[in-house]
Amino acid sequence: MAIKILSVDDEQDLEVLLTHYFRRKIRKGEYEFTFAHNGLEALKLMVENPDFDIILSDINMPEMDGLTLLSKINELRNPAQKCIMVSAYGDMKNIRTAMNRGAFDFATKPIDLDDLSTTIEKAVEQIKYIKETQKEHYQLQSLQTDLATAGEIQKAILPCKFPPFPELEKRLDIYASMTPAKDIGGDFYDFFRINEDKIGFVMADVSGKGIPAALFMAVSNTLLRSVAMSAETTNECMNEVNRLLCKASVNSMFVTMLYGILNHKTGDIDFTNAGHNPSYILRDNGTVEQVPQHTNFVAGGLEGFVYKNDSAHLNPGEAIVLYTDGITEAFNTKNEAFGEERLADSLAELYYEDSKTIIEEVHNDLGDFIGDTTQSDDMTMLVIKRKKN
Repeated sequence: MAIKILSVDDEQDLEVLLTHYFRRKIRKGEYEFTFAHNGLEALKLMVENPDFDIILSDINMPEMDGLTLLSKINELRNPAQKCIMVSAYGDMKNIRTAMNRGAFDFATKPIDLDDLSTTIEKAVEQIKYIKETQKEHYQLQSLQTDLATAGEIQKAILPCKFPPFPELEKRLDIYASMTPAKDIGGDFYDFFRINEDKIGFVMADVSGKGIPAALFMAVSNTLLRSVAMSAETTNECMNEVNRLLCKASVNSMFVTMLYGILNHKTGDIDFTNAGHNPSYILRDNGTVEQVPQHTNFVAGGLEGFVYKNDSAHLNPGEAIVLYTDGITEAFNTKNEAFGEERLADSLAELYYEDSKTIIEEVHNDLGDFIGDTTQSDDMTMLVIKRKKN
């Protein structure tokens, strides 16, 4: 693209000099000159064509002088537009005033065209640098907007209506939260009805960060929901989900996942843990139990792996707590992790609370622990509690 130069001077001879001296660059399309004969005419042209790169302006002109024009140009606040002021050699006071008001450089009359050419080339270098910086800034702004939008879409994917099953409100108390470390996260939770007696629930953490993790999260969640509707057991479901994820995985991405099925009438839980953090059960007597489980491989990491399922039981008044490692691996200013022991201690004081309060109080304890430390990983929790009749 040609550098667009607006020459403002009441001397007609300058137009001939510039077009002759820069004729090669004009023919090559490197420079494009427009001429005005006073400041008012220049302003009119700038309104009609706001993309001038360089304003080459005389200081002493009729109707509107160059210093006034410079002030008007400054009001446009375009850092990629450079002003080169021209005046007589002895007019140093006005030249100094122009430089103090933000002119890029100056030239003196009679104009040394070789020197002017060098000055214009310096301005062109500055303009190109600023435009490239502006381009990168706009791209960053666009990316930030896209990330924010992706974050909103991701939140919309996760269930956020509580209570989720109004028809089961007398039997179950369910609450979940996901706090991403950045605009978008790789954690996800889910819960859904399988049939009249059973609900499925999921807690998962995708490897990696950012947009790739978010996309893999959406794929993983969609696949699990789809397979869960036809699978009899959680390990049967996980076997198929792992097979599909291994085919869909890019750059060796995987997901740790705990998938469970709760019979809300009996309290029986069938679950399969694919490399995820162990869950806890808050007993009605105030004790906290870490649920025993088989050691299974992560989902999407090893095609053909055969998963083993486990079982647990919730009595009325008891709750199961699922979480991601963003909770236990949150660090304080001493580089100490919150850890499973602190989590269990926090839960032990909350066995009588509802699901939402349990999550909120754990986050309060976590906040007190980490203090001013920046959150480095997504923090996600899901609590399912059987209500007493």
